[in-house]
Amino acid sequence: MNILLLGSGGREHALAWKIAQSKHCSQLFIAPGNPGTATCGINVPVAATDFDALKSFCLLQAIDMVVVGPEDPLVKGVVDYFQQDSSIAHIPVIGPNKTAAQLEGSKAFAKAFMLRNQVQTPAYKTFTAADSDAAIAYLQKHAMPVVLKADGLAAGKGVVICQSPEEAIEEFRQMVSGKFGAAGNRVVVEQFLTGIELTVIIITDGQSYRILPPSKDYKRISDGDTGLNTGGMGAVSPPPFATDAFMQKVQSLIIEPTMQGLKKEGIHYKGFLYFGLFNDRNEPYVIEYNCRMGDPETQVIMPRVASDIIEVFQAVAAETLANQPLEIDPRPCTTVILASHGYPGTFEKGFPITGIDQTTDCMVFQAGTAQNERNELVTAGGRVLAVSAYGQTLDEALRTCYINAGRIYYDSRYFRRDIGFDVI
Repeated sequence: MNILLLGSGGREHALAWKIAQSKHCSQLFIAPGNPGTATCGINVPVAATDFDALKSFCLLQAIDMVVVGPEDPLVKGVVDYFQQDSSIAHIPVIGPNKTAAQLEGSKAFAKAFMLRNQVQTPAYKTFTAADSDAAIAYLQKHAMPVVLKADGLAAGKGVVICQSPEEAIEEFRQMVSGKFGAAGNRVVVEQFLTGIELTVIIITDGQSYRILPPSKDYKRISDGDTGLNTGGMGAVSPPPFATDAFMQKVQSLIIEPTMQGLKKEGIHYKGFLYFGLFNDRNEPYVIEYNCRMGDPETQVIMPRVASDIIEVFQAVAAETLANQPLEIDPRPCTTVILASHGYPGTFEKGFPITGIDQTTDCMVFQAGTAQNERNELVTAGGRVLAVSAYGQTLDEALRTCYINAGRIYYDSRYFRRDIGFDVI
């Protein structure tokens, strides 16, 4: 099979790494990819949201399957684009259509869906700039802390936990005034829960589903889970508190009512569905849905998937997932993100990266990297690399990650030194 993977980050490098291992993969193309994905296939200089160019490429290269990594092309309707064009409608696209992708594209849509379908989630209200007086009155009386979320896509940074009414009111004003662009035109005000976060991702053909290995990522920039939110600074799989009993609750209280709600509302969801969860006193609550794999969760989940991933994707496309087993590697896997100092704020780029060839017993997935005019690998983003490793225990896996993170160097290198320390 000729396969086209859309995206350019660490998630896409991990997906490309896994897809390239499939016995069914004849040729893998990545649009637009990065220097890491180029080690797994052929990068194509086409944006993941340039649907016309993607169509032309698929026809030129006789593409048999498209796998979508990031959320933008899904929310903008890449699946619908392919389905509605007779020349490419035969090519399965692994991901949900535009209607289904609203579960990530609009937090207000997602919260309303959860309430309609009795999916366990924190209480909330939604406000716009026109509702400012009502929002301010609501926040003045709300228990603190309180969570404010930009309704639309904000690259994983549109969620702020506020400790006082004054802080919450100021944050609301900033959001509706354009802090996150159009994503903040509507703001979801949500009850704050105590407990611990985790991620559960399923893959579904619209009828049946398979649960991927649970994971826990670390979103704050600084040690001790402090500082600004990021796209994720590391992850572990499985988190020890995701016991069989807890996962049964997740399935019965979260996954099943979500799947039943999608069917009841006529939303045919195919692809990955990400449940951002909170474990509050051993009760799971949905904090958010995403319509794709997470980053950096993919970098610990894909290494634990023992099955041929293309066979799983084929079953999704054919809606035969009920007959397709999903084998999981029992070894824990962890990842540590190497970032640029200053991220998620301003940071410099273009620093040469050395030492990747000195790493052992690990996988190094590239995210914010590029080749300069001297063909050197250089930094090109806030999150630069993900160092992932297996272990017989989470502790062993993390030790391997940190040993290898120390072997890689570039100016302004930064990484958290406490990933996983709260659960091992």
